[in-house]
Amino acid sequence: MVDPLAAEARRLRTVELLPAGEIRRRLGIGKDRLAALLRDVPPPEWTKRPNAKDELRGRAVELRGTGRSVPEIAAELGVAKSTAYRWVGHLSLGRDPETEAERRREHSRRMTDALWAPHRKARDAARAETIEKVAAWVRTLRYRELILVGAAIYWCEGAKAKPWRPNDCRVKFVNSDPGLVLLFLRFVEALGVSRSALRFQLSIHETADATAAGRWWADLVGVPAETFRKPSLKRHRPATNRQNVGDGYRGCLVVEVPGASRLYWKIEGIMRGMTDEDLGAGR
Repeated sequence: MVDPLAAEARRLRTVELLPAGEIRRRLGIGKDRLAALLRDVPPPEWTKRPNAKDELRGRAVELRGTGRSVPEIAAELGVAKSTAYRWVGHLSLGRDPETEAERRREHSRRMTDALWAPHRKARDAARAETIEKVAAWVRTLRYRELILVGAAIYWCEGAKAKPWRPNDCRVKFVNSDPGLVLLFLRFVEALGVSRSALRFQLSIHETADATAAGRWWADLVGVPAETFRKPSLKRHRPATNRQNVGDGYRGCLVVEVPGASRLYWKIEGIMRGMTDEDLGAGR
């Protein structure tokens, strides 16, 4: 026969979910008597004291789901590796091969950066010091030095007559380096060519901001952007892995000296004098 008191105590506990104190008050019994009546009835979840690490355990499971290793989880959550393993050791990583490969590469990069950071810092400091010392030693170029250096950079980077057009003696300099462009301008000005007489043109990939790049070069060389010729746009090749992209990419500046055959002859003569070689077209 079912004890009515035990049945009521169970109902109050499992159906109405009353706390033990309220059940004792209603039934008029003591703590030991209630414990005996509810011996086989588990306490409701809400009566259990929360575990301080339940939240951490849940976070550990989430991290495991993203492919994090046990040591990584332990480090991030600030727990022992053994604790982290107890929480997630039974869960497989389930990493995508490509994602895992990228994770390993990124980890390797971080380790390499950490290892070489002191060396790179010292190297960068030594580089800056060397550049400053040498720049101070060079100071201002004298006229003869400027003419020799200017002719040399033109012979490296400028247009030259070809065997099939030996009399095409144009002076046309193309470069993306601001320093070389300015040095070339100083060179032609030293030989009597006014900057206002020069023709400027931007050469840049069609995917770049040609207008902004043109303004930047115009400010650098000190001429109005409106005087620039129409930009020469290079076709974009999607298969090409270009590195010269982004806001810092400004293409090349083309500087042409109109009617400069005699200037070209002078440059050719300067180079022959420095090299003691006949540098005419076809040689």
